[in-house]
Amino acid sequence: MRRIAVINQKGGVGKTTTTVNLGAALARRGYRVLLIDLDPQGHLTLSLGLDLEASSPTTYDLLTRSVSLSQARRRVNDALWCVGSHIELAAAEPELMGVVGREMILRDAIEAEPDAYDYILMDCPPSLGLLTLNALAAAKEVFVPVQPHFLALQGMGNLLKTVSLLSQRINPELRVTGILLCMFESGTRLAGEVVEELESFLSQAGRASMPWANARLFDTRVRRNIKLAESPSYGQTIFDYAPTSHGAIDYECLAAEVAGNGSSRPATDAPDEHPASHPLREPRPDVLDDAPDRSAMEPRGSYAPAPAEPSPTRAHGAGIEPSPNLPPTPVSQDPFSDDDQDWPALQ
Repeated sequence: MRRIAVINQKGGVGKTTTTVNLGAALARRGYRVLLIDLDPQGHLTLSLGLDLEASSPTTYDLLTRSVSLSQARRRVNDALWCVGSHIELAAAEPELMGVVGREMILRDAIEAEPDAYDYILMDCPPSLGLLTLNALAAAKEVFVPVQPHFLALQGMGNLLKTVSLLSQRINPELRVTGILLCMFESGTRLAGEVVEELESFLSQAGRASMPWANARLFDTRVRRNIKLAESPSYGQTIFDYAPTSHGAIDYECLAAEVAGNGSSRPATDAPDEHPASHPLREPRPDVLDDAPDRSAMEPRGSYAPAPAEPSPTRAHGAGIEPSPNLPPTPVSQDPFSDDDQDWPALQ
């Protein structure tokens, strides 16, 4: 069983989208997959269209009332289950402050059912609090979704420090195994610069005895795609909502890569046609998505003719010259120690 925490303390980088659609793609391949929503916002739960009744157990009950995974889970399809979340989960952290071993509650619940699933994916909140610590204590792998902007890279020093502390003191099996680029725009100079920075950092980390020493940058790039933003409002995964969209193609490729079936990175020289005829294509730099599928939406009256396609711009990343060194952001509150040793920066 692979236990994976999907984490980045920066919000809006694709954690929930990745957890939902990677889990769905793995389930489509026949694996038994459990998704755990550890974010009080409950976006993963909403993205799957789960309507939690007042009496339904949630992640809150799992952490505070000793409810088992089998009692808290909800079936999404034949191979996919979800432990849903609600705003009440925000109360779990203060309630558990006086509990001994509070970081281990989720791990104990998972280990009570060791053979029930092939994959467990945990969607973490955008913080390094107790809920995230529970996920890191329970996981064996960490996936880090990153938006290809330099601000999204600044906090990785804090994240890697936390993973290192957890691996030393609580979970020696914890490793950062993958970094995923989300909302990727191949036609921008900034995206290429971020890829170079990450590859350089990972090549240097490979020579160190750190939990991220064997991490890799996934070959799959999740391209910016309006379907991925639309599908949660319909309570559907991308495979149910728009199965021929770029988002579905990219997460299918990522699932193949995660499952060990090799890289399925979309080709870069395929013509710009509909994805149904060319399922592994790269979009033109000025076209970030295929046209919206109006047939999947509720009718909203007549539509005016589409405006002319705008000319390409360099709005993203134009004129931005990154600093050659990106020092890690200092940690204001270290949950484990107060040592001041230096941690690797993304160089």
